[in-house]
Amino acid sequence: MRRPRAARPAKAASASSSPWAPIGAREHMRAMKREAVLRTAAQIFNEKGFHATSLDEVAERLHITKPTLYYYVKNKDEILFECVQIGLQLLQDAIHEVGQSGGTAFDKLQAAMQQYVHIVTQDFGMCVIRVGEDPLPPESRRQLRRIKAALDQEIRHLITQGIDEGSIAPCDPKLAAFTLMGALSWIGRWYDPKGELSAQDIAQQCCGLILRGLQSPSMPR
Repeated sequence: MRRPRAARPAKAASASSSPWAPIGAREHMRAMKREAVLRTAAQIFNEKGFHATSLDEVAERLHITKPTLYYYVKNKDEILFECVQIGLQLLQDAIHEVGQSGGTAFDKLQAAMQQYVHIVTQDFGMCVIRVGEDPLPPESRRQLRRIKAALDQEIRHLITQGIDEGSIAPCDPKLAAFTLMGALSWIGRWYDPKGELSAQDIAQQCCGLILRGLQSPSMPR
């Protein structure tokens, strides 16, 4: 009688046949889902305010369970901190990038203002304006206010540079920066995506009104 052949061991599954995605892909997917959580929360914060928003609403809008939500964030304070920090980072990056570009300080300031309006009419930037850091614990507020202070200094630097080179009319850089950024920040409060004017239209008109007061008389208009 022939002895039954021993069963051959199964071949090791190749990496491509694994039911689990590679680590890099899993991390990328988690980052995308976490951003979706933050963006959705920012939208609701902007609509209803921080205190009136619950994590149940965030989970419901994302079509996930509340326990699933906690896989990506710890609590509502962390969500707001991240939303505001992202918005401020977007503003900081835009202003820094403009500062490295060519042209006069007036040209750079004009480009920075256009970018500022664009960002504060988007989810995270709007959250900086409509909600901000006030509802957060003291240390979180201090961290975010340091970023805001750095933004203010960037704008003051552009204005001072413009005064020195003659492209911006003589003025108090601190007062000019406060006036300019205060006016543009207010757009984030009243802007309605469903309104008659687009964010680009608003940016052009509002920036034009402000800049006509800052532009040096010696500059071509």
